[in-house]
Amino acid sequence: MANLKYFLWLTTRRGFQPAEAGKLLERFGTPEAVYFADPEEYGLLGLPAAKRKALEDKDLSGAERILADCDRLGIRILTIQDANYPERLAQIYDPPCVLYLKGRELAVDEELAIGVVGTRSSTPYGEGLAGKLGLELARSGAMLVSGMAEGIDAAGIRGALKGGGGVVSVLGGGIDVVYPKQHRWLYADVAAAGTLVSEYPPGTEHAGFHFPVRNRILSGLSLGVVVVEAGEPSGALITAHAALEQNREVFAFPGPADGPASLGANRLIQRGEAKLVLSARDVLEEFAAQFPSRVHPLPPMEAEAVRERLEAPVPEGKEEKPAEKEVDKERPRAYISLSDDPEAFTDDERDLLLALQRRALTADDLVEAVQIPARRVLSALTMLQVRGLVEERPGKRFTAAVLLTP
Repeated sequence: MANLKYFLWLTTRRGFQPAEAGKLLERFGTPEAVYFADPEEYGLLGLPAAKRKALEDKDLSGAERILADCDRLGIRILTIQDANYPERLAQIYDPPCVLYLKGRELAVDEELAIGVVGTRSSTPYGEGLAGKLGLELARSGAMLVSGMAEGIDAAGIRGALKGGGGVVSVLGGGIDVVYPKQHRWLYADVAAAGTLVSEYPPGTEHAGFHFPVRNRILSGLSLGVVVVEAGEPSGALITAHAALEQNREVFAFPGPADGPASLGANRLIQRGEAKLVLSARDVLEEFAAQFPSRVHPLPPMEAEAVRERLEAPVPEGKEEKPAEKEVDKERPRAYISLSDDPEAFTDDERDLLLALQRRALTADDLVEAVQIPARRVLSALTMLQVRGLVEERPGKRFTAAVLLTP
């Protein structure tokens, strides 16, 4: 327990990225050694003054509070020096020093774990693909790894759960902070049938800048990552590129050539960064020889059978509340051609308008969707509102007042 307390102290030092905490652990050997090191040793590391000051703060009350919260909430803590820490994850460039877990053991090293990622602003086509993919991966013996966002993540998780398979969901905040709120029952289902994972302690809000950092864990736990739908730019593409850097296989489903939600996935295929797949079987066959006794690629299910399985009634009392709907009637939106006037928008303005084509999003949602710093998102939103191209709806959500075309 004492060792764990120092791990929590180390990983909550202000200003330290996961890779930096890992380097300190490599340099000193144990978190206790980092804690008890002489301040002069910190100076020899060439750290900025603010980071040296963070290491010189020896207050352990924060670590003790995290331990108490985890005990109260039934959250387990796994450190990189524990014997059951996933070897697959430990081999990436910047593995998390600490993981917070709820549910089953995080036993992925012997599993065919496949990451399934995609856009929040998904289409019915994409959600159908993700649900079927999750279902067929589960039926064939694979484990699904994903986030917990609306759209592709949630559709893939639901499919895998209905297929009776293992699920690992990697979060961008504390395990006890449900995000989005309407996924309360989905959190509970994953905790019961699989594992919720985070490197953030209990109580941590799901901030936009957490998700790109989170994505390296999602791909690191997986042997391959499938992109179902992704705009450009998007968090799903960040995960795909993290997977490539980690020497994982990357796959993508093609989508309509003029579909904003498919542009990123199509580009991955076009650039040779992802293998084109049309079903779960295409993914499974890449790994079948590695898992002959565990994975059994099955023929794709008939469309009617998939629909019946995915649309099975939800038990009474577990209905997930849909995302808040707009009470206003949808207003007709003008079309603006990007090719007619390429200088009409800055890059940030264009990316925001594309992200807002299909649904209203909050500013935090936009930061995650377009992977642009919050200050730039807020600045671009303000300019678009002044020009009447973006409208604010109830709940501080924004929607595009125009539609962009190539």
